Amino acid sequence: MAEPIISVSGLRGIIGETLTPEVAVRYAAAFSAFAPSGTFLITRDGRASGEMLAAALEAGLQAVGRDTADAGVAATPTTGVLIREVRAAGGIQISASHNPAQYNGLKLFSYDGRVIPAGPGRDVLEHYRTAPIAWVSHDQLGCGYECTDSTSAHLKAVLATVNLPRIRSRQFRVLLDANHGAGSVLGRKLLEELGCRVTVLGEPPNGQFAHPPEPTAENLSGVLAAVGQAGAEIGFCQDPDADRLAVIDESGRYLGEEYTLAMCVDHVLRRQKGPVVTNCSSSRMTEDLAARHGVACYRSAVGEANVVDEMLLRDAVFGGEGNGGPIDPRVGLVRDSFVGMAQLLDAMAAREMKISQLADELPRYEIVKTKIALAPQQVPAALDALEKHFAAAEADRLDGLRLDWPGRWLLVRASNTEPIVRAVAEAATRQEAGGLCEQAAAVLQRMGG
Repeated sequence: MAEPIISVSGLRGIIGETLTPEVAVRYAAAFSAFAPSGTFLITRDGRASGEMLAAALEAGLQAVGRDTADAGVAATPTTGVLIREVRAAGGIQISASHNPAQYNGLKLFSYDGRVIPAGPGRDVLEHYRTAPIAWVSHDQLGCGYECTDSTSAHLKAVLATVNLPRIRSRQFRVLLDANHGAGSVLGRKLLEELGCRVTVLGEPPNGQFAHPPEPTAENLSGVLAAVGQAGAEIGFCQDPDADRLAVIDESGRYLGEEYTLAMCVDHVLRRQKGPVVTNCSSSRMTEDLAARHGVACYRSAVGEANVVDEMLLRDAVFGGEGNGGPIDPRVGLVRDSFVGMAQLLDAMAAREMKISQLADELPRYEIVKTKIALAPQQVPAALDALEKHFAAAEADRLDGLRLDWPGRWLLVRASNTEPIVRAVAEAATRQEAGGLCEQAAAVLQRMGG
């Protein structure tokens, strides 16, 4: 059987093919071998296969001597908060994020409520691939129990970061597209606590996605019209595990995920000065905003765990990834769509502006993303060739190769799962960004040929 797609913080695969109960138990047992003593929290994003995997994980973990707490359907950021709340030894969120319904996955959380960093993740992966499971005898088995309140701690933490009376006074009309993922579990509660008049699409968290689960403009075409039909002042769209947030303005215009982080950063920095962190594949809007507010902006390698590492190192007041994943350390060290919703409503109330106006005052760029076929063994020489070709650019090898010019940049990095490299470029116009990707492709195709 083919192996699932595995990273240092989790795995994902197709149910019944690359992801089976056996794979899930072996991976969870490997994680348990490195975690401190204590209970493991298990949550899931609502997919039909999630309940089966949760049962397998609980049985497997109890069979290696661990107690388990089942919190049912919960968002990924909720899992991070809840781990700290119940003082668990770690947690596993069952989710394949934005992948189609036939997929599911496991995301590993450490005892401090964050996705495990790269170092511990590599240890888990090596153990999973090489070590036998250490089953225990009948008198050492773990026990299982249910966690009946998964949302209160997370809700309280998010509400504490905004001016609640001011938002409530506006009684915003809001449309939330949870798309039958985990986002509705806390999403409705949060928006109603904020005094919003709420319309929820895809509320039952049953994994029966009404549209492809990644919250892109193409996938949200039906939701764009629904914002206007509901008379909403803002539309919020979550991915299945609700760690990402895309935004639609009051006219039904897709603002997208890159704007989520940028608008949140701008609002936070108006009230609290301090460093911010984003990854090297996110829009430079955040860097421009940091400069505007007179604070430092740091870049990390791609990946939530890398962003969090850099945030901790820099004592950042805010951070995140441009895929719609804001991270507010006051709430937790996890990408959090609920943080995004609360901060954007707070910004609208504080400045008495529409969400379209908040978006339109940001620095404007266009991002183009492409894939280029290239064998893994050719990648190092290819990056050298690109750096030589673009000799006038400032080069950075933090994650692949990033090339920066005033007002534009190009990032080329190898895929971990396919014989390709991904090229991402941002510039003032789509034509200019696309031109950078085309030039990169031409250089790499010569390498491949």
